[in-house]
Amino acid sequence: MPQKSESRCSGILLHITSLPSKFGVGDFGPSAFEFVSLLKQAGQTLWQILPINPPSFGNSPYSCTSAFAISPLFVSPELMLRDGLLEDCDLEAASEFSQGRIHYPSALDFKIKLLSKSYDRFKENTDKNEFEKFCLDNSYWLEDFSLFSALKTYFEGRSWSEWPDEIKKRNSDAIEKYFGSLALEREKYFQFVLFRQWKELQRHCRSEGIRVFGDVALYVNHDSADVWVHPEMFKLDQELNPVVVAGVPPDYFSETGQRWGNPVFDWGFLRENDFTWWVERMKHNLDLFDLVRIDHFRGFLAAWEIPAEDPTAVNGQWQECPGVEFFSGLLNEFKSVPVVAEDLGVITQDVKDAMVRFGFPGMKLLIFAFDGDTLQNPYTPDNHVKNCVVYTGTHDCNTVRGWFEEELSDESKVKLENIVGRKVFSNTVSKEMMVLAMSSIADTVILPMQDVLGLGSEARMNCPGVAENNWEWRLLPGQWSTGITARLADATKTYGRI
Repeated sequence: MPQKSESRCSGILLHITSLPSKFGVGDFGPSAFEFVSLLKQAGQTLWQILPINPPSFGNSPYSCTSAFAISPLFVSPELMLRDGLLEDCDLEAASEFSQGRIHYPSALDFKIKLLSKSYDRFKENTDKNEFEKFCLDNSYWLEDFSLFSALKTYFEGRSWSEWPDEIKKRNSDAIEKYFGSLALEREKYFQFVLFRQWKELQRHCRSEGIRVFGDVALYVNHDSADVWVHPEMFKLDQELNPVVVAGVPPDYFSETGQRWGNPVFDWGFLRENDFTWWVERMKHNLDLFDLVRIDHFRGFLAAWEIPAEDPTAVNGQWQECPGVEFFSGLLNEFKSVPVVAEDLGVITQDVKDAMVRFGFPGMKLLIFAFDGDTLQNPYTPDNHVKNCVVYTGTHDCNTVRGWFEEELSDESKVKLENIVGRKVFSNTVSKEMMVLAMSSIADTVILPMQDVLGLGSEARMNCPGVAENNWEWRLLPGQWSTGITARLADATKTYGRI
């Protein structure tokens, strides 16, 4: 049995949108605090979430209009009511929402209406010291984001690339004109409420011994405040449209690769400016979270640049990026940079070398452990290393039960049963995989909530390449039972992770 050490720990992956709530989507309110209590009872010390920035389209938390702001989806009406920002009558429409899957448009519309009602009352307040301090402390991103958001509303949600040329290209006279005519304080107030609620939840997590594990997507959307405000940081043409876009090349999984469509960073410009925007972004996230996962970490070492007019990723080219230089500077500025590198897929030696140099752990997915030669497969439990994070699966994968029932080949099932040492069935596979994860030599284990509950593919969070019905799964009230809590606590203790 592994011995307990200070580095051995485990936690749960559950995005905040997936929490139970009366208001159509999980938020920073009572259910989040209850979830923290359940984590503690189950012996867990990590809560991993997905990005909490405002989504741009398709409900994806990885497709956002700002790398710094928080989505209004997460505001808790109950906490607003408690704090005197709302009245009971404001919440009457909440009865229309089901406890089931998320319907993002109606949930977001409801939350924005509540925030707007609250702001109308806030305008009458004479004591705005806390609000003004928040605006001052966050001015490096908040001023621009507030103007961007107000303009998005003014132009009926159209992309900034479709705005009149004068404001699209940030003509100083146009900026001044719109600054004076739009309700920018309203947008700042929304963020003030959201950050205040998040900070309260963050303090509660720390008081209960739970570290929050956040997520940073490498790239940002073209239709974002970041690209509109800082077009010089990206490879854009004179009309501010991308010259090249991000993605990954053809591989075993796709003959044409993946064309994500995000603008690609101009790392030469960033280097000349001491990587200021990225330093601010990392500092911002390390203030919000105790550690962060960087999605597509290899993009710091090289970017697959695809001609913007190409429909697929086939004709892309690798361009080196100064990620080593950036992280070296970051480690000189911060005492520590608690980063987990998403290193799934084909990873080159330079990326592996950078992870070793900076001590960044990578990810090991158990659902990948039974393909090919298990003696050589890095995801097989016998090949794990201490400095890594083991997952049964991630938000982009099927649940373990769904994978077993729908995707696992007969040959791979035999390999799984040989490693486990017994016959495996649909109703036992989640438990077996959790034990394999917990018993790993790896310092850190993260279990998706769906696998803790033993749920099938109906509970899958995201199916990459499929446009609809993603990110909608929710934990039902009472679904995490006391029996499941006790079993998880026992396993955590048995394998030295308490």
